[in-house]
Amino acid sequence: MRKCCQTVVGLLCVSLLFWSLSSVQGEPDKSASTAGVKKSASLPPEIKQALSEFNSLIGGWRGVGMIKRNSRKGAWSEKAEWVWKFDPQQSGIAYEVEDGKFLKSALLSYDPEQKNYQLATILPDGTKRDYTGALQKDTLVLESQPDAEGAVYRISIRKLNEKRTLVLFEQRNQGQSFYYRLAEVGYTRAGTRLAASGSGGPECIVTGGAGTIAVSHKGKTYYVCCSGCKQAFEDDPETFIAEAKQKAEERRKQSQSR
Repeated sequence: MRKCCQTVVGLLCVSLLFWSLSSVQGEPDKSASTAGVKKSASLPPEIKQALSEFNSLIGGWRGVGMIKRNSRKGAWSEKAEWVWKFDPQQSGIAYEVEDGKFLKSALLSYDPEQKNYQLATILPDGTKRDYTGALQKDTLVLESQPDAEGAVYRISIRKLNEKRTLVLFEQRNQGQSFYYRLAEVGYTRAGTRLAASGSGGPECIVTGGAGTIAVSHKGKTYYVCCSGCKQAFEDDPETFIAEAKQKAEERRKQSQSR
């Protein structure tokens, strides 16, 4: 009987040991997870600088689309929102359209090697189309590769001011040297913008745009420009606070050297 009890106790001890080891091995590495979040939230300076050219687009917009300029025939209304997106695979500025005739969604990114902007779009019917292009003064001009029929599409995003933006859709068929108009959407900012970037108002701690949403960390209040930046800040506040302090120090040194 005593030997039987000793055997049972021994088996229980071995089982507990294996269970303990398997629990430790199966537990996710929290430090690795945190490192992954920091990596996804922090953009390389060159990419952030290129995309920050479009900070004025961040927010909600009301749009009116027209096939022919100044003609209500075939016109429609739509809503759109531009928001920063931080993703381990690809970060950029997301462009979501509600009730759009030419776009459902898009992601604007920047390729530092090719030195160009990229716009990955999804059309209302679910078809995907990619564009590449460059910023020409206040207008971002992007072209697609020829499709199966040789047609090339062009999107031009023109920033008029903080409250007005135009998006022009054009097409050039195979053998043609010119583009013809498909439609243009005139956007007016929805609601009131609290501050414009560089106007002395709150600045987004993540991207440097206009800060319109208050966030807090360790009792201090900071500002971000959109839900994407809010999530990025909450995932890794220390990194963005450190970057903001470094930027402020650089500005101070520049002002002193003048």
